[in-house]
Amino acid sequence: MSLEDDLLKQRAARTREIEALGYRPYGKRFDATHGIPDILREYGPRTADELAARVEVRIAGRMMTIRHMGKAGFAHLQQNGERLQIYVRKDAVADRDFRLFKMLDLGDIVGVEGYLFRTRTGELSVHVEKIEFLSKTLLSMPEKWHGLEDVEIRYRQRYLDLIANSAVRDVFVRRARIISSLRRQLESRGFIEVETPMMQPLYGGAAARPFVTHHNTLDIDLYLRIAPELYLKRLVVGGLERVYEINRNFRNEGLSTHHNPEFTMLEFYQAYTDYRGLMDFSAELLRQVALDANGTTVAEFEEHKIDFDSVRRLSMREAVVEFWQGADQPSMDNVTDPEWLRRHSEKATAGEALADLFERHGEEKLIQPTIIYDYPVETSPLSKNKPDDPAFVERFEIYAGGMEIGNAYTELNDPQEQRRRFEMQIGMRERGDEEAHRMDEDYVRALSYGMPPTGGEGIGIDRLTMILTNSRSIRDVILFPLLRPEGPIDLVQALRELDGGK
Repeated sequence: MSLEDDLLKQRAARTREIEALGYRPYGKRFDATHGIPDILREYGPRTADELAARVEVRIAGRMMTIRHMGKAGFAHLQQNGERLQIYVRKDAVADRDFRLFKMLDLGDIVGVEGYLFRTRTGELSVHVEKIEFLSKTLLSMPEKWHGLEDVEIRYRQRYLDLIANSAVRDVFVRRARIISSLRRQLESRGFIEVETPMMQPLYGGAAARPFVTHHNTLDIDLYLRIAPELYLKRLVVGGLERVYEINRNFRNEGLSTHHNPEFTMLEFYQAYTDYRGLMDFSAELLRQVALDANGTTVAEFEEHKIDFDSVRRLSMREAVVEFWQGADQPSMDNVTDPEWLRRHSEKATAGEALADLFERHGEEKLIQPTIIYDYPVETSPLSKNKPDDPAFVERFEIYAGGMEIGNAYTELNDPQEQRRRFEMQIGMRERGDEEAHRMDEDYVRALSYGMPPTGGEGIGIDRLTMILTNSRSIRDVILFPLLRPEGPIDLVQALRELDGGK
């Protein structure tokens, strides 16, 4: 018998003993008067004398420590990531409540009723007068001093990670603040939140490989969306001139510290602006998000202090010149020379070569918030051309921490030019680019009804959260990241055996 099986049997036996005392092993409703964080915030600063006027409380939480001392004992209950000590004395509670207290294991969930006081060591505590049993834990909690350290277990059993590591809970609380800040800022500027299809008959809006599924009734293949862009811009055509969606996107690509196949994006569109207007808006948006998440514009990320108080702006050509590594240092004349660009890259066109050189030489060096603008037309099939340089488009990306966190452009609203761009993408696809866009005839039709001049932007929630919470991997900011399937789990069989094989 394994140690886990032995523990499971012991806990199951203890569950029956608790039930024999008259408690329901998986509890009932418990109406608390206070949350543990509320008590710590309101009464934590008060002295023992200030607590002399009896403050009665009813609280619930998970047992994280237990210390028995004969006819009394101490324990800590945890709720919402914070702990409060309870004190249980035999002559202060009913006999069965004290017997219950002696049976409790780490991880059990209980409710207690009593009053606040300070111990001789000065710790704020609840002097317990009544205990309710709410839920039994059958498995052991992580070791007290080291918490849950195995990364694989942390990602796979996020529920255990949240119990054991208060810092992990803080990451996801701040993630919620980030999303709330973005939503609040957009709505204060007149944007409305919408929902667009997650299963699409034709994928588009980004250069990515999709996941494919099949609808049996219609007998058609559908694609999990790689971006909501083309649907959101249809809404702008329809007169919803400021729209946004906080959405899940799916891209059938590799796993890395910066990539998860399922991820969260904010995407928004504003009529009657352009990419220059969005540059200003983005700087304001990111500055306020940092303040709302952390109370400061400065975020510690790895060994860097990243300040969202300002955002630097460079053209892609300027970035290649500034961040070039190695010999043959280019000038601005070089990076505007198609022959020079093709000599330094294996890409087919000068525009693709420029983008390739930027990715290789500049991207990882953009630690402080930086906007890179003016992209080659080959890499931007949905962006509007620059009037004075039609080989480039009015597009920018936002970088911080050495990775892209946002992408924006003046939207292409000329249906004829959009048709030509789709056809260009079809040619790239025929040359082997599996991520090139397909022709979306209905989108071209929508543009033919007239879309006002519009700017659109997408911001990666996961990567932004990584920076603002100093998380090294995207898996640290996604509650349930994609993992390889684990092997057989023996727990279900063990529980079945405890239940007599039922």
